[in-house]
Amino acid sequence: HGRSLHIRHPHENLSLAENFLYMIKKEYTPLEARMLDLLLVLQAEHGGGNNSTFTVRVTSSTRTDTYSSIAAGIGSLKGPLHGGANIQVVKMFHHLKEVISDWTNVDEIDTYLIRMLNKEAYDGSGLIYGIGHAVYTISDPRSVLLKELAGELVAEKGCEKEFAFLELVEQRAIECFKRVKGTKKQVCSNVDFYSGFIYEMMGLPPEIYTPLFAMARIVGWTAHRIEELNFEGRRIIRPAYKNVLEEVVYHPLEER
Repeated sequence: HGRSLHIRHPHENLSLAENFLYMIKKEYTPLEARMLDLLLVLQAEHGGGNNSTFTVRVTSSTRTDTYSSIAAGIGSLKGPLHGGANIQVVKMFHHLKEVISDWTNVDEIDTYLIRMLNKEAYDGSGLIYGIGHAVYTISDPRSVLLKELAGELVAEKGCEKEFAFLELVEQRAIECFKRVKGTKKQVCSNVDFYSGFIYEMMGLPPEIYTPLFAMARIVGWTAHRIEELNFEGRRIIRPAYKNVLEEVVYHPLEER
């Protein structure tokens, strides 16, 4: 990951999570290993509709080889709106810690989050990274579980103040979204909201957050690929797309 050329070999008596932490940074705590194992399990599979898994299924339907299908999935996963979202959350959180003077002041937090949603602050995207999901509205069970179990690691690393601020940002972001969008539609935090913070507490560099996601999700990708290849009525996946643009009248070249 660009910080060391020291090569450590895996040990047969260690779990996948333990070996990964050992090879990356040598020293790790049992709690770090348990949290990483949990993250790998939570990110291993999430249905065939998510973008990267759908990409793997689409490419597998062409009967291409496994390496090509997985490479396509990785290309999808690295997108900032998919697997790269946890890095965006970490960057946003660092920014919020700098611009919010009182991490317990609800009014100050709300004011800035509303500016973000109105594209007047931070990166101008109008997004609060880690908030919202294509399927989940009331809650993302992965995010709920991560938040519940992160408490021990927070105490071990002495990050109670940062964690409390992150929780408050989560709560206020949901309320601010309703206020700005003028809707009663419920939104919730997703798995990316807390995963990047946990990786950071472990001392893992941001460059490997998305590769870690891929390391976990390859389990789901492989299962979906096997299912796609063994489906008796298999056909190449070819979605149809409906044009949602305004109809344009065709004018011959001589009339343009």
